[in-house]
Amino acid sequence: MSNQRKNISVGLKVAVVEKHNQRSGTLTEGIVQKILTNSANHPHGIKVRLTNGKVGRVKSIIE
Repeated sequence: MSNQRKNISVGLKVAVVEKHNQRSGTLTEGIVQKILTNSANHPHGIKVRLTNGKVGRVKSIIE
């Protein structure tokens, strides 16, 4: 679900894993500011920039 670009939109609250946290899997929560992945889907998750400036791949959408 989080690896489909159509499911991610600006303003959505998500949990992402940042590049330096990929080994540990530590998640960072935030609001999507910009979608950085251009393709319709990505096996590791859609890359986004959060409103706090952090960049990571979406692992889950927070309701």
